[in-house]
Amino acid sequence: MQVFKVVLELPEWVGKVLENAPSMYPTIEARMQLVVELSRRNVQYETGGPFGAAIFNVQTNQLVAPGVNLVVSANCSIAHAEVLAIMLAQQRVGHWMLGSSGMSPYQLVTSAEPCAMCLGAVQWAGVGSLVCGAREEDARRIGLDEGLKPTHWVEGLQGRGIGVIQDIGREEASSILFQYHERGGIIYNGR
Repeated sequence: MQVFKVVLELPEWVGKVLENAPSMYPTIEARMQLVVELSRRNVQYETGGPFGAAIFNVQTNQLVAPGVNLVVSANCSIAHAEVLAIMLAQQRVGHWMLGSSGMSPYQLVTSAEPCAMCLGAVQWAGVGSLVCGAREEDARRIGLDEGLKPTHWVEGLQGRGIGVIQDIGREEASSILFQYHERGGIIYNGR
């Protein structure tokens, strides 16, 4: 019988960034700074697309799991920063639902608003809140296709009990998108 296996590893530089990072992130601005730095390094080292994400424990203010976009380097269209951060966080806490009864609340911080796929992942991950940097239109401006998302996706998440905060560090986060484009980064899902 043939065995199939999927292995996705964050680039080695992620560990080095985290070695020098603070142990606690008490504000959403501090959390976004880390996420934007992850997206910046992903562009700098050419290890993926211009996106970073992370899951934080809201009670302890600690990083649970980072994520960066690995679509091109892993040859995997679903290897988005948000998806990797969610997967790693669920493995670290030992549960497929981050919002399970008795667990601390978790927050997903991402350098850009979620695409259609990541929007679906956010709904099923169990996070209590989502913090976004760049807007969807910033990603579209460089040619990325964000997929078919409901017009009122923020209200939809809020209706499911998931808080949404937009535009935290938007200028810096969107500048990473433009740097990626200017450097000739692959627009892997453009239409």
